[in-house]
Amino acid sequence: MSLVQAAQDAESAEAFDQIPIIDLKDIDDANPETKKALGKAVRDACINVGFLYVRNHGIPEETIDKALSASKEFFSLPLDQKIELDIRKASNFKGYNAILTSNNDPLNRGDLHEGFEFGWEELDPRAADDKRANDGAMAGANVWPSELPGFRESVLSYYHAAVDLGRKLFPLFALALDLPEDFFADKCFTILWQEPGIQALQVLNKQNQWIDAPPIPGTLVVNIADQFARWTNDVFKSTVHRAINRSGVRRYSIPLFFGTDYDVKLEVRFVFAEAGFASLTSPVWPSRFQVASPRRDHSSTKSSLQETMSRSVSRQRMATEDRQ
Repeated sequence: MSLVQAAQDAESAEAFDQIPIIDLKDIDDANPETKKALGKAVRDACINVGFLYVRNHGIPEETIDKALSASKEFFSLPLDQKIELDIRKASNFKGYNAILTSNNDPLNRGDLHEGFEFGWEELDPRAADDKRANDGAMAGANVWPSELPGFRESVLSYYHAAVDLGRKLFPLFALALDLPEDFFADKCFTILWQEPGIQALQVLNKQNQWIDAPPIPGTLVVNIADQFARWTNDVFKSTVHRAINRSGVRRYSIPLFFGTDYDVKLEVRFVFAEAGFASLTSPVWPSRFQVASPRRDHSSTKSSLQETMSRSVSRQRMATEDRQ
């Protein structure tokens, strides 16, 4: 069945009522049939839901625990110390994101969470880091709390582990689209760790029902998001979601945002056709998006970030803290 046909069938199928879980224990298996089966599972989740859990993801619990502990220490600091690293002081959108300073919904007065935003950085500090220098509107150094000397190492260790996981997922997304495993050099999805025992994340199905995506021990959540939807002409779904913490206690989450490089053109026909692979358009499935091509000076990207402050602001939002 073609990708377009699968997407058409999904639109007439029953609405999803749970988020699929994909076990990655065999992700390093060299058997092509094993990889193909994983790719098919990813395809089904991306076309029908737009979200999935991954189990046996390879990030050590110790790495997660240290990142969480460091994050709790940071958010427990007095406000006047945290505000020294206010994200609005930095031209590259790095630092502390206070309650109500970001707003993902223009109809609201602001988001009821705190966050700490940072981008790629080598674990061993470098005077010149090419990845930071070439990071478009977010190019430039991260900022770190001087009061917590172990904070940087703890959160960056998790970041690097999550990036390694993302690189292992790229071939599965390629196989899900009937492409060679090494097709993707760019990234366009979110990996989310949720604090156990506190329900907050919900995903909206096509019947306008909010489906809980609870924290499941030993798993991470993967959200396909807008870039993949645009790139694949809505064959892979970007699903509306929200996080509402009604527990009465603080809740922590660690999202890692993978996005394409700033000079990548997001066009519906994708590069599949140029590479000789199947098109993701047809007479019954025409282009659903306009081409998005950022300016070379990244000014359009920067203005969008300034508009929302932290709406996909960085490639890592460390331990977002939700409050009741």
